[in-house]
Amino acid sequence: MEVSLLNVCITFQKNAVVVDGIGNHKNTWADYYSCHATAGGEAGKQTGEANVAATVVDESDISFTVRYCKKASMIDSTGYRVVFGGGIYDILAVDHMNYKKKCIKFKCRKAGR
Repeated sequence: MEVSLLNVCITFQKNAVVVDGIGNHKNTWADYYSCHATAGGEAGKQTGEANVAATVVDESDISFTVRYCKKASMIDSTGYRVVFGGGIYDILAVDHMNYKKKCIKFKCRKAGR
């Protein structure tokens, strides 16, 4: 993997449950790991829109490829998300690239907020 292709900075956030002073449970997102990545759109599905209940929904798919490390290898698609360029992306799938421990690809979709 060429280091020069890692030209964007992304942050992985982890979902956690926090208990406040009176015992209320609240879901929060805390920064887990920041690194440089290669961002690329999926072939044929880079951008798209769909009409759902009379509103336009953005269906942008993007993939992030990062260098392998212990923290990145622990990330899964259920309790983590990606913050990139001011947008929040849900992780759809994690590809360990044949488990060669060189890079990991995260297929993501822009979160509808």
